[in-house]
Amino acid sequence: MKILMVLTSHDRLGETDKKTGFWLEEFAAPYYVFLDGGASVTLASPKGGQPPLDPKSDAPDFQTDATRRFRADEDAQERLASAVRLADAVGGEYDAVFYPGGHGPLWDLAEDRASIALIETTIAAGRPVAAVCHAPGVLRHVRGADGAPLVQGKNVTGFSNSEEEAVGLTGIVPFLVEDMLKANGGRYSKAADWQPHVAVDGLLVTGQNPASSEVTAEALLTSLHKANAS
Repeated sequence: MKILMVLTSHDRLGETDKKTGFWLEEFAAPYYVFLDGGASVTLASPKGGQPPLDPKSDAPDFQTDATRRFRADEDAQERLASAVRLADAVGGEYDAVFYPGGHGPLWDLAEDRASIALIETTIAAGRPVAAVCHAPGVLRHVRGADGAPLVQGKNVTGFSNSEEEAVGLTGIVPFLVEDMLKANGGRYSKAADWQPHVAVDGLLVTGQNPASSEVTAEALLTSLHKANAS
């Protein structure tokens, strides 16, 4: 199994001087789910090289077994620091694609032509795509084979409006993930704030928040096995 993980290259919260990027747990937990599941993993970002880490996700309160494992894993850190450019990765043959969240993807990956094309071609090839927390925002402009929004009529989730309000960034983000998914016709569902929740609809797998990182990755592996079996 070959899985492509696509991370953000965006490091600033709108017009503020606050830093953002990818959320560590949302990368680390899926990364090890995939490796432990026997998959080979390629890391990519729009600009390539070291993706920016949201500094808040590195705070002691947000550390997990997966993040601690990553901090002790020099190979994983070197691989992350040398992520390939997304435009160079798109032509590769991957069995599945996974997008970690953090606020960064709302600014770059949601609008990135290479990312949009990657998702559309992956789904069209019968291969699953997953995104967690803010990363379902990358589906904003993605279309299905019929030209309609990919999420239209599909069961989806992502960072909720109430969670965004809780972190105080409702007025700073370029769009709200929950609102966008609903506006594009998605059948949005959520659990209580900060509780794990994953939605699976065919080849599309989405997770609500950081606590959903591991279960979203596991659901992607399950979808991948189903796709291969068929």
